[in-house]
Amino acid sequence: MRRGGEFWGRRGGSRQLKHLGGGMKGFAGRLSIAVLALVICCLSLFSMIGVTRPSNQVEYVDVNKLWRTADSGGWRPSSAPRSYWPPPPNVSNGYLRVRCNGGLNQQRSAICNAVVAARIMNATLVLPELDANSFWHDESGFPGIYDVEHFIKVLRYDIRIVEKLPEISSNGKAKKMKSYQIRPPRDAPLSWYTTTALEKMRKQGVIYLTPFSHRLAEEIDDPELQRLRCRVNYHALRFKPHIMKTSSEIVNKLRANGHFMSIHLRFEMDMLAFAGCLDIFAPEEQKILKEYREKNFAEKVLIYRDRMLIGKCPLTPEQVGLILQSMGFDNNTRIYLAAGELFGGDRFMKPFGTMFPHLENHSTVGPEKLEENARGLAGAAVDYMVCLLSDIFLPTYDGPSNFANNLMGHRLYYGFRTIIQPDRKALAPIFMDIEEGRTAGSKERIRQVMFRTKFGGPHQRVPPESFYTNSWPECFCQMSPKKSADKCPPDNVLEVLDSQL
Repeated sequence: MRRGGEFWGRRGGSRQLKHLGGGMKGFAGRLSIAVLALVICCLSLFSMIGVTRPSNQVEYVDVNKLWRTADSGGWRPSSAPRSYWPPPPNVSNGYLRVRCNGGLNQQRSAICNAVVAARIMNATLVLPELDANSFWHDESGFPGIYDVEHFIKVLRYDIRIVEKLPEISSNGKAKKMKSYQIRPPRDAPLSWYTTTALEKMRKQGVIYLTPFSHRLAEEIDDPELQRLRCRVNYHALRFKPHIMKTSSEIVNKLRANGHFMSIHLRFEMDMLAFAGCLDIFAPEEQKILKEYREKNFAEKVLIYRDRMLIGKCPLTPEQVGLILQSMGFDNNTRIYLAAGELFGGDRFMKPFGTMFPHLENHSTVGPEKLEENARGLAGAAVDYMVCLLSDIFLPTYDGPSNFANNLMGHRLYYGFRTIIQPDRKALAPIFMDIEEGRTAGSKERIRQVMFRTKFGGPHQRVPPESFYTNSWPECFCQMSPKKSADKCPPDNVLEVLDSQL
C-alpha cells in the first residue's frame, strides 16, 4: 500500500541521516549485523506509521506523483463470486417494489440494497422507482438515467428483474397487481428481510418498500453479498449512452490541455443549514439558512465554533484554495467543479477564483442541451462521471454527502485513482486562526495536516467510513495472495455462472 509519505519529499532529512551515519561509525565494532538490521527495520517501521516529527520539519508534496493513480499494493477490483453462487430459482417468492428517495447517489446505494434484498428473499425485483420529484423536480426515473437492458443483463446470474408488475386477469379484465406497502426499519439487518418482509411477500404476492434509503445495514457478514453490491454499483448501474457521451466529451475537452482535478464543492444551502455553519454569513443570509433548517431538519442548538472545531462544517471555496496552494498546486491547475448553486455567491468564490482561475463546470464545457436539465438527474450523472474520470478528486464534505462517499468508493474500485481527502477536524483550528486574523505559519500548518491525507490507495475500512466509500477488501483480490480469501476468481467465472443458469 502506498502511504501518504510516499508522495512527499522531506526538508532537513539529509542532516538527520548524516548525524545518524556518524553515530553508527562509533558503534560499528560492537554491533552485529543482526542488530543493525533490527535498528534499520525499527526506523523503517516508525517512518511508516507516522511517528511525530520535529515541529520545525516541513513536509512537501510532489504534486506530479498525485496526478498518477495510487499504488495498488498488488490488489485489483473483483466483484465476481468466489464460492458456489446458484442462479435465481425458476419460481420466486413474489415481487419486490422499492421507492428510492434522496439524490442520485443516495438512490444508487438504495438500488444496490434492493438487489441484495431480492437475492436473499428469492424475490423478483421490479425496476426500482426513483423518487425524483421531491428532490430534483425531474421525472426521468430509472429508464431516463440508467441503461435498463444492461442492468438486467449484468444481474441475470443474481436475481430476476422485470420492468413492471405483470397484470392479472379477473373476470375477463386485466388488472394491476396490488402491492402491500411497508416502511422498512433504518439499517435493517438481513434477518428482517428473510422473516418480516418475506412473510408479507408470500402472503400478499407483492410488497412495496418505501422509503428505501439506508434501509439495509451496510456491514454484512457475508463477503458474497457485499460483492453483489459492488456488481450492482460498479457494473450493472451504467448511465444511458447520451449521458456517457456528454461526460466523455467534457473529459476530453478538459484533458486536451493536460491533467485536471475535480472538486465536489458542497457549499450549498441545504448542507450549510444541516451542518449549522452560519456565522460566516451576513445576517440576511443567516436568516435564510435558519428558516431552511427549521423547515427541513430536527430542532437542535448548533454553535458555529463548536461545529467547526469538530470538522462538521463544509470547507469554503477559499479554504479549498489554501489547501491546494499549501500542497504545491499552482494557478495553472485545471479544476472541474461539481456543485449545485453555491450559497453566498461570488463573495465566497472570488478568492478561490483568484488563486485558481482555470475553473470549469458542466455549464462552461458541456453542451447547451445539458443546461436545460443541469439541476436534474442528468446533470448530477454527468458531474459524477466527470469526477470519476478526473485525475484527482477532492471532496469538501464527506458527511451525509452521498455524492462524495460513493464517488470515492467508485474511484477506489476504478483502479485506485487519486483522492485528496482533507481532515476537516485537524484543519479546523488553522482555519479558525485565519478567520480571527492569526495567519502566521498557516501554510506550513496546513501542509503538515495534508501530509497525513489518504491519497486513494487500499486501506482498512474503519467506522464511520461507509462500505460504499471503501469496499476493500471484499471487492478486491490479489493474483498472488497471502490468504486464500483474497485469491482472484478464475478467468472463466462468467462461463461457470452461465452453465448454472
